[in-house]
Amino acid sequence: MLSQILDSLDEQIVFVGTDHIIQYMNAAAKKHYIKSGDLIGKNIFDCHNIHSGEVIRKAYEKLEAGSAEEFIYQNKKHIVYMRSVFNPERKLIGYYEKFEPIAKA
Repeated sequence: MLSQILDSLDEQIVFVGTDHIIQYMNAAAKKHYIKSGDLIGKNIFDCHNIHSGEVIRKAYEKLEAGSAEEFIYQNKKHIVYMRSVFNPERKLIGYYEKFEPIAKA
């Protein structure tokens, strides 16, 4: 049921484990990244250029230190954040890219 809920969202969700391997993509993310093929099981750093990879690494370090969310970038359509996912003991188990649409005036 959780997968169906996430698939109903228009915003892309890509969940990545602490090993930086993509574990889940909702339907919006699969549609957005369709040209890249199936990314499940791929390393997130293989999907980004060197600069973007460094931004992800720095954000990940802050998530590992306990941050709930880190700004990644903004374009004309979205503000993109990395959100941490913790287990009940507050140990980081992964992160996801959160895309917030920018409202049109």
